[in-house]
Amino acid sequence: MIIRIHPRDISPNEPLAEALDRPVSDQEGLTEHTVVAHWPGLDYYTLDDEQKSWTSAEWAEHLDDPSWQHSFAASAQDDRRAIWHADVRLHPSDRDLTGPEWSEIAHRIARIAGIQRPGDDHGCRWIAVQAQPGRLDLLANLIRPDDTWTTQPHRLLPLLAAECRRIEAELDLRSPLLGPDPGQTARFAERTTTAGNGASPGAADSTTQLAGLLRQLADENTGPLATVRGLVEHAAHRLDRLPHAYGPAAGHQLELIARRLHGVQLDLDATAAALPATARPVPLSTRMTAAPPTPGTRLTH
Repeated sequence: MIIRIHPRDISPNEPLAEALDRPVSDQEGLTEHTVVAHWPGLDYYTLDDEQKSWTSAEWAEHLDDPSWQHSFAASAQDDRRAIWHADVRLHPSDRDLTGPEWSEIAHRIARIAGIQRPGDDHGCRWIAVQAQPGRLDLLANLIRPDDTWTTQPHRLLPLLAAECRRIEAELDLRSPLLGPDPGQTARFAERTTTAGNGASPGAADSTTQLAGLLRQLADENTGPLATVRGLVEHAAHRLDRLPHAYGPAAGHQLELIARRLHGVQLDLDATAAALPATARPVPLSTRMTAAPPTPGTRLTH
């Protein structure tokens, strides 16, 4: 999971349109399958028999109401951009999450971000939108009903990233911090050590092992280069959105680096494909003189 905090906005329309990946509309209704979580105080604004599906324009208006009701509210830095927006993205190889799982992630992120506090039914308004595959967007108005500004924790991004690591562990999701599969690396190291101890498998076996290593390095899902490339692309996206003049230029430079990393992956994959795909059988006498395998490990030739 990768979490990103967007620059705050004066209006919820553009952040909500980005979350939906389409313009805000007064015709399209968003059900609980799209708005997967929201602030507890919303229940006080809807009757039991009231329609639960609001249009995206109504959700935007709902988030914008505090800004109109408390037009002079501002942060400690005299900032009146009250719309907070963050998104969480899963790894491409992660499984599809259920609605309750998305809702759980939303509430946990909201608590860490300070936009929802346990037992506070009159806190700031927020919603969680799950409209794009593998992505969850949280939008909040930082102005509370009592005309005060919600105070968020210092160094918020590291706190949110740490919470994402905990969520990944609990829901069995991939982390962008992980490199290649440690089990695969250990098995390759074990084969190399065994060969160095006198059970040399021959040229065909060595090239097969090397091909396997190159494929691990180039793997798009678990390889270390894919992980680095993903983090570089994430940094490029964040820099590109900075209002400063150096932001887009630095972001473009990182995009070029990401492309070069992708080219390295393709070159490694092509080199691996050119190497033998299967190993040459090892003579029985050689196999009999090799050291016995450790219990629980798989024999490799």
